[in-house]
Amino acid sequence: MKKLFPLFFALFFFSFSAQVKNEFQLSSHILDITIGQPVAQVTVQLEKLDETTKQWIFVSKMQTDNNGRIANFLPYSKDLKNNFGKYKLIFLTEEYFKNKKTESFYPFIEVVFQIKDEKHYHVPITLSPFGYSTYRGS
Repeated sequence: MKKLFPLFFALFFFSFSAQVKNEFQLSSHILDITIGQPVAQVTVQLEKLDETTKQWIFVSKMQTDNNGRIANFLPYSKDLKNNFGKYKLIFLTEEYFKNKKTESFYPFIEVVFQIKDEKHYHVPITLSPFGYSTYRGS
């Protein structure tokens, strides 16, 4: 029985930690695929579509960290349906390429997506001076 105690403890701890949600429902990151590195200090703006007026409403603006990430864009709310809707991330990439003395075709990149449930959404981009790609990450 003593040998099983650590196993039971580990299973209990794992099951408890698996139930803890992230504090934030939305995250993002940028990877420069021309150098295979994350992109730090890029401003990214989050907006939400007002379905009634069809206008984009500012939610927040943040900068990517040294790992090219923003982990805390959209806090979970008590009523998660408040977070449901159509969103736009605007990646302001122009300064990044200017600082690298690299010509770029895209001064900014807009990625529109929708949040339909209480799951965590990760919306990253891979970036190069003349192209980008995005996907629903985890």
